[in-house]
Order: sequence, then C-alpha cells, then structure tokens
Amino acid sequence: CQLLTERYPAETRTLRMLLAAASILLGIGLVSPVITLEKFIIINNTFSVLSGLAGLLQEGEIFLFVIITGFSVILPVLKLAVLFRLVSPSVKCRDRFHKYLELMHDYGRWSMLDVFVVAIMVVAVKLGALADVHMRYGMYAFAAAVVLTMVVTSRVVSLTDALNLSAEKGA
Repeated sequence: CQLLTERYPAETRTLRMLLAAASILLGIGLVSPVITLEKFIIINNTFSVLSGLAGLLQEGEIFLFVIITGFSVILPVLKLAVLFRLVSPSVKCRDRFHKYLELMHDYGRWSMLDVFVVAIMVVAVKLGALADVHMRYGMYAFAAAVVLTMVVTSRVVSLTDALNLSAEKGA
C-alpha cells in the first residue's frame, strides 16, 4: 500500500502548509471579534465565537452551548487534526487511513453548520429596527479557515481516489 506522501510528496507538503494556515485562521476566528451589535448608536457589544459561548454558558443555555461548541470548535479542530494525519509522512498505511478519510469526509461537512448559525443570527439581528450588525475580521478569518479546510479535504479525497485507482490497475 502506498501513502499519499510517498506518491505526492510536493502536493502533501503544500497541503500541510494550507492546513497550518487554516489552523491559524481558525484560532484567530475563534478568539477575535466576529460581530459587533450596535443598539441606539450608543451601545456596542462585540463578540467572538468563544466569548459568545462563554455568554451562553453563563446564561445557562447549556443545549446551545454544547451544540455550537461541538460544531464550531470541536468538529473543525478534529477535522484539521485528521487532515494533518492523512497528509503526514509518518502515517502508516492501514485500514485506519481509509476510516479516517471516510469519517472526516462524512462528518466534517457538519462543521459548516456554524456558518449557518452565524448567518441566521446576523439576519435575525438585521431585521431588528433597533440594532445594526457589523462583521468583524474574526468572521473573515473563520470563513477563510472553513474554505481552506474544504479545499484541502477535496484535494485529499481526489489524491486518495487517484491512488486507489492506480493501485487497482496495478493489482
């Protein structure tokens, strides 16, 4: 069994760099301001994903806290970890490799749920006549991390499919 890093060393190196960038952007997106709510022109509230989660926890909104933490923090971090593992030169070619890829591909798309949650929140707030929402740089960093992760995921799946196809032809 041939590894991705053996067959495509330059491309997997590039994918690791993209994953490092996505990891940094995700970290920035989680701790940096995502939105600023402006009410009555005087009152401004700025939120990051993590400060919003802390607010939910303080208000006793445990269900929302668990859901948003799972989909906005834990799942994206796990997806990045699995992708790093898949393009790592130290990965052993076992059945686990394909299991990791299937799990990441099947469940990783749920990390997009957080983008929809934020979009719904923005629309709901923008509908209010008393408040205005301003997107902050954390939102763009978070979105860039999601897009980079999607690009890397797509490329890893393509490379794995090509590797499997060439292995089947050689067998």
